[in-house]
Amino acid sequence: MTASEDSHTSGLADRLRARIKRDGPIPFSEWMEAALYDPVAGYYSRDRKPQGRAGDYRTAPEISPLFGAVFAQYFMKSYFDFGAPDEMTIFEVGAGAGDCAHAVLTELQREFPKVFSATRYLIDEVNPAARSQSLSKLAPFKDTIQFRALGEVEQPVRHAIIFSNELLDAFPVHRVIGRHDKLHELYVGLSDDGNFIWVEAGPSREVAEYCARIQLELRDNQVFEVNLAAEQFIARAAAAIVDGLVITVDYGGDREELLNDPNRFGGTLRGFHRHRFVDDLLAHPGEHDLTTSVDWTQLETKGAQLGLETLRLQRLDQFLLIEGATEAFGDVTRRMADPVEFLNFNAAARELLLPTGMAAHFQVLVQRKR
Repeated sequence: MTASEDSHTSGLADRLRARIKRDGPIPFSEWMEAALYDPVAGYYSRDRKPQGRAGDYRTAPEISPLFGAVFAQYFMKSYFDFGAPDEMTIFEVGAGAGDCAHAVLTELQREFPKVFSATRYLIDEVNPAARSQSLSKLAPFKDTIQFRALGEVEQPVRHAIIFSNELLDAFPVHRVIGRHDKLHELYVGLSDDGNFIWVEAGPSREVAEYCARIQLELRDNQVFEVNLAAEQFIARAAAAIVDGLVITVDYGGDREELLNDPNRFGGTLRGFHRHRFVDDLLAHPGEHDLTTSVDWTQLETKGAQLGLETLRLQRLDQFLLIEGATEAFGDVTRRMADPVEFLNFNAAARELLLPTGMAAHFQVLVQRKR
């Protein structure tokens, strides 16, 4: 971390301490919102590259262009399922540095020119540095892409695909804990020496209402994350399209799995820094990534209420294989003349296709609005 970055994160910590001293303990969702998205010092807002070998984590599109190539084929099939319209909109939310967009558009342009010419690719990305990288990386497609926030869509779009990869796991969450057959919410307070600590109190109204709605019951000391922002995202996505798909790639489980897995008894909140787990999740806000597992039951239930039919929910590696990863792998490698490039591509592709690879820990949820 540079001196400038250290100054920013310490400044964020000081601002959070001042707020807690003034107003008392704050909901963890608000603390996490500041730690990740504060405009000056938030993890995703600073001029840095969180992904990659030099960052804190790596995403599937960054590991291999095979990810984007396979999804390009799925988007092509969706285009014809829509009836081959004059225009199809792909809206990628949380696009990062543009790796997935570049792979998708490259594949469409090369293999499916009709679909490419009909495609409008919209990008929603909050990190200014990532947007700048996307602009440079996607320069060859400048006439196809636009930068726009999903919430800025004024009229619902026809023939649209809203796509996200590792987005919902970074939404700020509330945390609840079971205490003698009652639910308490975990807030962030301060110790006598000024360190951030967990503080228990009664749940806020919206958290209590959500827990009652899903009939949440926790054992003593069991922790569960409540991702209200995920429901809000699905609501925005459903409202933004007339007909089309909402495709969510992330890691998580159905609610029963999340509640009954002994390894998740303490919740699924975790932090990453330089590809290692962070021990003290409340220390140094803004310095490390924070993430939680997605509750797929929540997204399917909320989606159904909004007219989104679940078409499939399956492991990412299985999805990629079913949708033509083997053929795409052959197409890509046949264009490679450099043996070193081939070896690197082959090793990266294994992470996406083998049942022991990275992609086996992710899932794909496809929802359809008609």
